Amino acid sequence: MAEAPPAAPVTPYADVRYRLELVDQAGLPEDAAASTLRVRAGIKTREWQHFSAVIEGETILAIGAAHYNDTVNGKAAYPVVADPTDTLLNQAYLRWRPSAEVEATVGRQAVNVENQRWIGSVGWRQDDQTLDAARVTVRPLPDLSLDYFHAWRVNRVFGPDSPQGTWRDTAINGARAAYTIKGFGTLSGYGYWLVLPAFPAGSSRTLGVRMAGERPVGKGVLILYAAEFARQHNLSNNPRTFALDYLLLEPGLKAGPVTLRLGYERLEGDGAAALQTPLATLHAFNGWADKFLTTPGNGLEDLYVDAGFKVGGKALGGLTLRGMWHRFRSTRAGLDYGSEWNALASYPLNPKITVLAKFARYNARSFATDTTKAWFSVEAKF
Repeated sequence: MAEAPPAAPVTPYADVRYRLELVDQAGLPEDAAASTLRVRAGIKTREWQHFSAVIEGETILAIGAAHYNDTVNGKAAYPVVADPTDTLLNQAYLRWRPSAEVEATVGRQAVNVENQRWIGSVGWRQDDQTLDAARVTVRPLPDLSLDYFHAWRVNRVFGPDSPQGTWRDTAINGARAAYTIKGFGTLSGYGYWLVLPAFPAGSSRTLGVRMAGERPVGKGVLILYAAEFARQHNLSNNPRTFALDYLLLEPGLKAGPVTLRLGYERLEGDGAAALQTPLATLHAFNGWADKFLTTPGNGLEDLYVDAGFKVGGKALGGLTLRGMWHRFRSTRAGLDYGSEWNALASYPLNPKITVLAKFARYNARSFATDTTKAWFSVEAKF
């Protein structure tokens, strides 16, 4: 058998995403219509002497008139759509992999840990959240993974022109140990130490444990489960003193193309301070209308139902439908914040191109204002 040809010294890649985002937010005189195009391209080098590298840039353009508040254009009469136009370096890092069990990266990189509840790259927005960081992952046993990273700068989705677009001189440390229990799931323990000079209220120490997995109970039927608990304390320059809990319970069931989850997430607040997750992929949690990107001082309870259906076969194979309902309350003072409906449809036109439509409706009671959002996007990856 002939040997496979060697990998190319450099492999280029590209990701092009067009998105239309519409927002109707009570209390603002104008509705937002954000038509944006992101062109991202990069190169990956072949591994040499255990080293490889990635460099990636992107351009975000507004297509047509910018009828939205991108956080830096001063259009405060419109709702916020945090996709400012820019051209920037998204990732640039060096990777060292001396063996299959050890890997280290240093430089600007997208860092996603587990389900991204604490650390994530916010891939939903046109500009990623990246960290200037050093990260080491070690796998001393087949089922055990140890991960540590240190970050000195956060490049946020608002871009470098925003006062809150770059958090400099940070001291962020994260450590996680994860063990996979065959036939049951993954048990992980973690700690995150955040010192954020630009956002003192987010400086904290968080220690937690998570268990997530699935188990077959019949032909084509799986029980799904996730449970997590964490304790967060103030750290360094945080002006408040607190000790607050995080809790997640998420049982579920998967039967063929149908997935159903029931969830309860609790981020505690004491009336003045609340548990915060400033480096998370926040859009993925507590409703797609993004009303709870910062946890209110009285805390947040999110009771939700998440149902999904994925079509098989040839006619509409790969079509994914998803619907969610949230009920939001406070953890103290008995406040009813409101409720939210979410819906999504995603379809791969071919292996490289995907279209997506998405909807969110937040009905306010005692927090924020009624908000309706809708999205349509086309993404091509090469």
